[in-house]
Amino acid sequence: MRDKLSSLLRSGPGIILILLLITNFLNGGLKDPKTYFFNMLLTLPGIVVGLSFHEFAHAFASNAFGDPTPKAQGRLTINPAKHIDPFGFFALIFCGFGWGVPVQIDNRYYKRPRLDEFIVSVAGVTMNLIIAIVFAFISRFAINLWGRDVILTDSVQGLAVKVLLYVVMINITLMIFNLIPVPPLDGFGLVTELFNLRKTGWYYTVYQYGGLVLLLLLLFGVVSRILYPLTSSVYSMLLTGIILA
Repeated sequence: MRDKLSSLLRSGPGIILILLLITNFLNGGLKDPKTYFFNMLLTLPGIVVGLSFHEFAHAFASNAFGDPTPKAQGRLTINPAKHIDPFGFFALIFCGFGWGVPVQIDNRYYKRPRLDEFIVSVAGVTMNLIIAIVFAFISRFAINLWGRDVILTDSVQGLAVKVLLYVVMINITLMIFNLIPVPPLDGFGLVTELFNLRKTGWYYTVYQYGGLVLLLLLLFGVVSRILYPLTSSVYSMLLTGIILA
């Protein structure tokens, strides 16, 4: 599904991406360019890890169910070069959302098409949750080692902790964003298999125009009003339950 978003953004509606970029800057994204780009640099490991492992999880799950397509296309790897879409990477850094190179699957190989495709859809967001939890524990270890005040400093240790925390935050963000039930996101794939939406008369119309709808929801701030509170809540739970426990 996500290949539709990638192709959509490279066509006419790509203007919406530009509008999102302009909106981000007008809202203060480049008010302090030095700080902005420095913070972006700190987020890069989280972005690379989050996108690469997310797509790898889709490929691994589909391959496990007998689909040779991901392996044939070299997607059974965590090598970022196989998963990072430059356009999606740019969007994630400058617009607050993004995507990797979509893993192509062929559900004709699945023995239980609906169940197997549901698991393949949920694999990416599950991987993001696992990474967030793992790096939360790593952050806790680092904070216990160097002291809680280290994050307030610009020392090497302080920057290292900030990078670790960004990995946690970004993976939570990717998880929640991808769970939004609008095509071409994984959330739409999940509800499709849960409720067998392909049998409905409106499924293919929604699927066809879902990418454009998603971009409009992003442009008018609907996604951010959903994403930020949920991301903050999950991050706070991990922060309280794991990092600061």
